[in-house]
Amino acid sequence: MKNPAVRKPTQFDVARKAGVSQTTVSRILNNSSMVSIPEETRQRVLLAMEELSYIPDLTARSLRTSKTYTIAAIIPDITNPYYPTFVRGIQDVAEENAYDLVIYNTDGDENKERHSLKSVAQNRVDGLIVVPFHISPEELLQINIPTIQLTQKPLEPPNLDSIYIDNVAAAFTIVQHLIDRGYMRIGMIAGEEDTPPRKNRILGYQNAIALHHIPLDEVLVRGGDFTEAGGYVAMQELLKVNPRVDAVFAANDLMAMGALIAIREANLQVPADIAVAGMDDIPAARLVCPPLTTITQYQQNIGRKAAEMLFERLTDGSVEDLRSVEMPFSLIVREST
Repeated sequence: MKNPAVRKPTQFDVARKAGVSQTTVSRILNNSSMVSIPEETRQRVLLAMEELSYIPDLTARSLRTSKTYTIAAIIPDITNPYYPTFVRGIQDVAEENAYDLVIYNTDGDENKERHSLKSVAQNRVDGLIVVPFHISPEELLQINIPTIQLTQKPLEPPNLDSIYIDNVAAAFTIVQHLIDRGYMRIGMIAGEEDTPPRKNRILGYQNAIALHHIPLDEVLVRGGDFTEAGGYVAMQELLKVNPRVDAVFAANDLMAMGALIAIREANLQVPADIAVAGMDDIPAARLVCPPLTTITQYQQNIGRKAAEMLFERLTDGSVEDLRSVEMPFSLIVREST
């Protein structure tokens, strides 16, 4: 004899167990802002859902509300430790709003970036957070869904909701630190050509050099591709320059770590022979030897703030003006300088 099918719990079951109306359960599930629900009531409903193993029918909810309850994030490089931390901030807010998150990784490639944007437009997500390397704000506007871009300092007034740190100021700060430590022949591993981070971080580097009337030597600025391998090759090139650099600023921590390897293989000491500084303060920055001086961008906070801005667009009809939010950064001094 077959076992009878186990009946799945319903919203009505949750409401009865929690001692509330089914409408209240529905409002909590839909994250409705129309009526204020006491936190104690919300927690009681969530506990009842857990005890009953209640799983909301998202398909039915989407049909009722014309929403997908999904947002997307387009990022350049999931293997760069900066971005998982950034995405963690987005995911935390998505979960708080009972939304799913879809992540697109582009490898910083222009074709992949546009393909990801096309997929977002075709697959009906409710909103997008994007770190654009190649696509323009005009292209982002064409998909016609609420979008937040993590970008360099945007236009004023902004043409798209934006969140950013001042990369020019951040790069200036870390090069100024190197100059304050007495380093005068400072090289830079600048990252991939034609990308916004490279352009702005080079500008900050140049501004600091110029302020102290240090001659700008273009030979001291090398490429790299924002990877450890790129930093390694660029550092090898800098070590061949005569006279040799006494300090290096890498435009991200991965390239700085590649530089550390190249310096060690050349039987040189950091910082006794060459100081090294990076940017991003990824978790490994404090674990390498010596620990890396860098700029922290508080990337989880950036992800969280970007998601909060997006959900304000999705849930609050009173948000009309485009917003441009600057986030803080801090210099973290460690033993590499």
